[in-house]
Amino acid sequence: MKLQDLTLKEFLEKTADNEAVPGGGCASALNAAIASALGEMVANLTIGKKKYADVEERMRELAEEMSAYRSRFVNDIDRDADAYHLVMDAYRLPRESGGEIKLRDEKIQEAMKIASLVPMEVAERAGNLLEIISYIVSNGNRNAVTDGLVGVMTCRTAIMGALLNVRINLNGISDARFVGELTGKCDRIEKMALAKEEELIRWVKTHMEKQMIVTGHKQESGNQ
Repeated sequence: MKLQDLTLKEFLEKTADNEAVPGGGCASALNAAIASALGEMVANLTIGKKKYADVEERMRELAEEMSAYRSRFVNDIDRDADAYHLVMDAYRLPRESGGEIKLRDEKIQEAMKIASLVPMEVAERAGNLLEIISYIVSNGNRNAVTDGLVGVMTCRTAIMGALLNVRINLNGISDARFVGELTGKCDRIEKMALAKEEELIRWVKTHMEKQMIVTGHKQESGNQ
């Protein structure tokens, strides 16, 4: 059975077990799927509201995009697990002769590259997702702004988790060009994700403070 087909309770129990899979990579993909669902929810809560008529069509488009992202990230849960098993299978290859050792080393390097590229794809896609959720939060239903912000923070967690998996796998790869390219991507995506999250947290806090002031003013006026 695929990991994505487990119930939530079963997935958590399997994660807590004494096996390496599902681990941080699978959890990162799951976090990205949750972030997608929260972004989709805020978009759907915006559709049909007169106050947001000017962005309704865009929110419909983004809701569909979020649904597609969600499906892909759910599939990434098993892709990450499969990549891990490839590495383990490579390490289990025989190494009795010089030829076997050479083949084993090559297979390990191939598997480690795959195990780096899968979370790299998750991080890159989640980076794009973060930009979309940020738009939804900034322009969508204000009553769901905190739900959207949870999506932003969850997306950041997905990105940082995936990047950690990339970085640790790169330690076992001898291809300097490959390592340098992915390290550069990791640095850029990490910087963007942290800055975007900080920006959105600050924006939401300011919005909530303004709402409290307006609400408090209305309540005071009503008591006079």
